[in-house]
Amino acid sequence: MGGCLRLGLLALLHLGSGYAGYFEQIKGKMGEKVGLPCCHELSSSESLQSYRIYWQKSTTEVVLAYVPEQGITTDERYENRTVLDTRNFTLWISPVEILDNGSYQCIVQVLSLARVLCEKHVAFFVTADFSTPNVTAEVVASSCESAEVMLTCSSHGGFPKPKVCGALDSKPVVWNASQVAKSSLSLYNVTAQLWLSLTQDASFTCSLEYNGFVTSTSLLLKKANDCVVLPKPPPYHVIAASSIVIVVFLLALALAARYLSRHGFLSCVFCTAVPAVRCTAMPLALTLWRSERGRWKVESSAEEGCQETPV
Repeated sequence: MGGCLRLGLLALLHLGSGYAGYFEQIKGKMGEKVGLPCCHELSSSESLQSYRIYWQKSTTEVVLAYVPEQGITTDERYENRTVLDTRNFTLWISPVEILDNGSYQCIVQVLSLARVLCEKHVAFFVTADFSTPNVTAEVVASSCESAEVMLTCSSHGGFPKPKVCGALDSKPVVWNASQVAKSSLSLYNVTAQLWLSLTQDASFTCSLEYNGFVTSTSLLLKKANDCVVLPKPPPYHVIAASSIVIVVFLLALALAARYLSRHGFLSCVFCTAVPAVRCTAMPLALTLWRSERGRWKVESSAEEGCQETPV
């Protein structure tokens, strides 16, 4: 496509007045087939040879042009990827590339009137889907009360530049660090990091927003509970009351033991039974004699003896 055609195209924008201007937004994804609409459609009685049609990008780059004397010509970057609808002048692009993103203009000129019939501006937003976010959690330090966790969310291969959002239990968080890099194919790779002090189980969600599209991933964070928690000591007043009860009980036990020992009721369970000794007088002899008054008397003599008797 020569420079003369480009200069001639720019000059057409200033020929005459009274043409209608339109603006429209079109969205498409990389690799798809997308049509960019123009501003005029031929009737059954009209002929294509009565018009000149120009498609240009950002007012400086010619995409496609139709001139009756030359036919349809296409810029080399769009060759084999663009088709002009000769009825409504729609520009079809397939497959769509990231570099196709931008502002386009369709200009229709009537040859017999030597003026611009209409012009339409089209904002073409190209989108490339990001990969599903990959969320990882690394425990840096932990204690019985909390765990220090570094969360990383990454995604790649998308367009345009996304907005990376994070939420902990549905509450937005602010990233500690984020990095967006652009590849040689104009696609974006994203990495974001968040430092988190985790005290209980929680749900974390990382999402990417771009051109009206959203992709997200959620991760359940579990607080490790592998610490041995020692029971709390009882309050001071409980210890004091318990001590008083124990002291009173010991004093009562001591008094009871003393009372029982004095009255002979205390016995030792673990002691050997001591046999009781019972002493009795044992008769040894009987003597029969007569007193002075002439009476007979029987007299016995005995000696004391002792024998063991079990109690």
